[in-house]
Amino acid sequence: MVKSKIKQSAEELSTLALKRIGQEKLEPFPRNYELFYAYFEALDANLVHAIDLKAEKNKKLTQDDCDAIHQKFLNKSDHEEALKEAGSKVFDTVKDITKKVKDAKNSMSEYGGSLTKISKNIGSEKNATKIQDMVAQMMTETQKILERNADLEHELDRSTQVMNILQKDLENVRKEALTDSLTNVSNRKALDDAFERYIEESNTRNKPFSFLMIDIDNFKDFNDNFGHQVGDQVLRLVAQTLKEGIRGADFVCRYGGEEFAIILPDTLLNAGVAVGNNLRKTVAMKDIVNKSTGKVLAQITLSVGVAEHDKGESMENIIRRADEALYAAKNNGRNQVASSYGR
Repeated sequence: MVKSKIKQSAEELSTLALKRIGQEKLEPFPRNYELFYAYFEALDANLVHAIDLKAEKNKKLTQDDCDAIHQKFLNKSDHEEALKEAGSKVFDTVKDITKKVKDAKNSMSEYGGSLTKISKNIGSEKNATKIQDMVAQMMTETQKILERNADLEHELDRSTQVMNILQKDLENVRKEALTDSLTNVSNRKALDDAFERYIEESNTRNKPFSFLMIDIDNFKDFNDNFGHQVGDQVLRLVAQTLKEGIRGADFVCRYGGEEFAIILPDTLLNAGVAVGNNLRKTVAMKDIVNKSTGKVLAQITLSVGVAEHDKGESMENIIRRADEALYAAKNNGRNQVASSYGR
């Protein structure tokens, strides 16, 4: 585990990043600095895992390894390009529909003008042949407009299908951007978005909520003793257990590394502590089993810090209070819940 139990300063993270670059005999390129700064900050466990896995396999990281990991985890252009492409397709589709509707309106206007003109002429015309010609012209104009309307209807149906597909594409891109790929729960970006909503409700509608910071005890031992695949299994199991142990209105995310976070709307501190204890006990009943032998490898325990939001309190402050409670729980022996009282 790369993250210290005490939050490291930006200066410390910078020193660690530069030191690691030197150890790997890499050039101090900005992207290498960014990569290892993110590694030691450990907010993205997938990035940490990818670097550890490469280093474990190859002994030394190459520049190609670093570039590939940077591209995958720190270069956000994939999501941006996907959104840009989908947005461009939406714009082109709407533009195409608008043009076709405009053309149809012009055709209807011309058709109406033709009918009005023919109606005036046919009323005063005495020649039967000319009357027949005008009726034939009217039928031809009517047929043209019917064909144009049929084409427009077909194009509108096709455009509706395209828009539905694009809508699903956009939803998938947004979901991927807010989901942790390893555990399939929300990620830190989604937590920041959720906090905005809950804090606004707390401040404007006096709706309380509690916030839980959860850490897997001795997680480094799972990786060191059994390998990263077992560590990943532990993370997925804990994420699934937390997800199943909360209400539909509650919010769970992977905060970073082996830490998870939960927001409990309409929940006071004591109730938040009770939820934390229920989740801790449920996880403690789960065993990590070797799938090939059936042997129980280890038991999972959690430490939990709980804080209730004070009206007007910032996101950073309630996270800090819950984090302090979490470390109090760990310092007191782990596998327990500690709480933080506000004002």
